[in-house]
Amino acid sequence: MWLAFLGSPVADLAQGNHSVPGTVFASLGLTVFAGAYVGLVMRQTGRPLGRLGATVCLGLLPVLAVVLSLTLGAEWLVLFVYVSVAFGAVLPLHRSRPAIVGTTAVMVGVGLLLDTDPQYWLIVPALLGGFSMIGVRELVRTTRELREARAQVAQLAANEERLRLARDLHDLLGHSLSLITLKSELAGRMLPDHPEKAAGQVADIEQVSRQALVDVREAVTGYRRPRLTAELAGAQAALKAAGIEATMPSAVPELPETQESALAWSLREAVTNVVRHSGARRCSVDVTRRETLEGPVVELTVEDDGAGPSGASPGNGLTGLAERLAAVGGTLDTGTAGGHGFRLVARVPAVSVGSAA
Repeated sequence: MWLAFLGSPVADLAQGNHSVPGTVFASLGLTVFAGAYVGLVMRQTGRPLGRLGATVCLGLLPVLAVVLSLTLGAEWLVLFVYVSVAFGAVLPLHRSRPAIVGTTAVMVGVGLLLDTDPQYWLIVPALLGGFSMIGVRELVRTTRELREARAQVAQLAANEERLRLARDLHDLLGHSLSLITLKSELAGRMLPDHPEKAAGQVADIEQVSRQALVDVREAVTGYRRPRLTAELAGAQAALKAAGIEATMPSAVPELPETQESALAWSLREAVTNVVRHSGARRCSVDVTRRETLEGPVVELTVEDDGAGPSGASPGNGLTGLAERLAAVGGTLDTGTAGGHGFRLVARVPAVSVGSAA
């Protein structure tokens, strides 16, 4: 931006006010001056010039400004503005302020030594340019420090989340896994002579593991809470990839966070079963809001034309869904769809449990 002030020296050269040697000397001096100034600017924008290079450039700028101004005339006093700006941008804060004032004073002194108009109007740009560059440099430094601090805070937050997840999983699974291990060893010892007692231990193992699964799901939900709209998009992509024609709702009702999470898990489990086990060609998903005697509910229906229920007891996935829905006051119904296929209906209250009163 400050290179615009070079118009006065360039115009002086273009008008041919000097001899050929003087013009060559002025052109070379102006080129070196501009190169040194740009080198300092590049140093401040992330392209290191090096301490030695910066020192050389800072030394060249005031020397060239004095020599060119005394040799070529008052039109070249504008170079002191660049010296002031360079000092404000590069020197430490406690040194830049007196350097800017000193540069302006030298400019006034050189102007008084010249026979032509000393151009006192340059005092304001020299002071304003130098001190404004101090402000810009401090602003850049503060912004850089804030970015580094923000990145550090984000890293600390991520580390804290990892530690919290590790603690939660340890607290949730440590006791359960220890109990499962002990009961498994006990069942193994009982199995040859006391199969009935071994079966009881296996049943206990199933109950403990199922509760551990529920606890883990509840803990992980706090870290990765599913959203119904995102699950609908994922379900449509999964069904399409499996070659199953999918029908999806265009919109879904608004729900409290816990109820929406329960329906999202239900949709994920239902679509997973359709893709893996049903052999269906079509699957329809619907999400509607209904009024019941107990109050408004939101109902998720997943229906396919596949093989239908196997007749066996519900698997762990459906059992876990029923428990998850029950925790938010919802219900889960499964069965055939019109005599064939499979139909899953998950219902949750449209308001938070306990808030309807």
